[in-house]
Amino acid sequence: MSTTQYQRAGQLRGTGDGLNPYALTTPQKLMVFVLSMALFGLSNIILEIIPDVTIGPFDFSIAYFVFVPLTMAALFSPFWVALGAPLGEIIFTDLLMGDFSGLAEIEGFIQMFLAIFIAGSVIRNPRNRAQIALGALLIVFIDKLLSAAVDLSKVWIGVEDAEYVEGLPESMLLLEGVGFGIDLIISGFLFGILPALWLVPALHGRIEPLMGMRPRVAGEPIPGQGKSSGPFVGAVVLLAVASFFFAFLEAWDVSVGAWEPELLEQFGMGFLWVSVAAIVVLVAVALVLFRAAQKKDARTPTHTTGV
Repeated sequence: MSTTQYQRAGQLRGTGDGLNPYALTTPQKLMVFVLSMALFGLSNIILEIIPDVTIGPFDFSIAYFVFVPLTMAALFSPFWVALGAPLGEIIFTDLLMGDFSGLAEIEGFIQMFLAIFIAGSVIRNPRNRAQIALGALLIVFIDKLLSAAVDLSKVWIGVEDAEYVEGLPESMLLLEGVGFGIDLIISGFLFGILPALWLVPALHGRIEPLMGMRPRVAGEPIPGQGKSSGPFVGAVVLLAVASFFFAFLEAWDVSVGAWEPELLEQFGMGFLWVSVAAIVVLVAVALVLFRAAQKKDARTPTHTTGV
């Protein structure tokens, strides 16, 4: 009895309830990375067929399904989810659709990576609804804040002209603020908080065993989690500044690696099935390799790493 009590006391220090420290094997990391690519890419393909709604001068559209990367970041490793999700968007809805801006795409990749990484790191307990709600809002807040800062910088520096809306005061801050609020409500609340509050707790403890993982324990250290430290904050700031640089490349008409034949406009919405097929093939190959790695690990001692 005393041993059990000691182990449980240790959980408060992040060692778990007598469990091994939470860590992922290399095959598990790659599987999380691939699933993040595939699911976020698929969600963006679905957005291509959902029409935007315009009311007066305002455009009401879904920027992305926030609950998709948020759920994975809450249940698995925030780092690998954050690395895979924006890459999936670039490959399956930009590159394969013929709307790839080359190096300029790195701006969006960095911004979404930081948003998912930080939001996923906030969720220390996958069953804590307050943390889940905060994570959903953080994804939209960080991504759209950086994007708005880039747009404002382009106008203020003079590399782009401001695009004002007829009938509204000619204020970039007002226009960006209105768009920011719309994204928070639609993407952050309606397609972020509401589905994630149900989905994350419902999947916690059920989906992890399918990948050979144990569910995360509340309060324990998470592999691939951002930390409140000077080096981490410095790295975030450097990446944010780097996103500004790649955004300005497009404003300066530097289109290195750009590929824009606009295939979706040429062949119609049916061309979206090309991306869907690519996602299916990618996931199928990843599953085969993952199962093979699991069988190999079952025959040999497993060494896990913490990132």
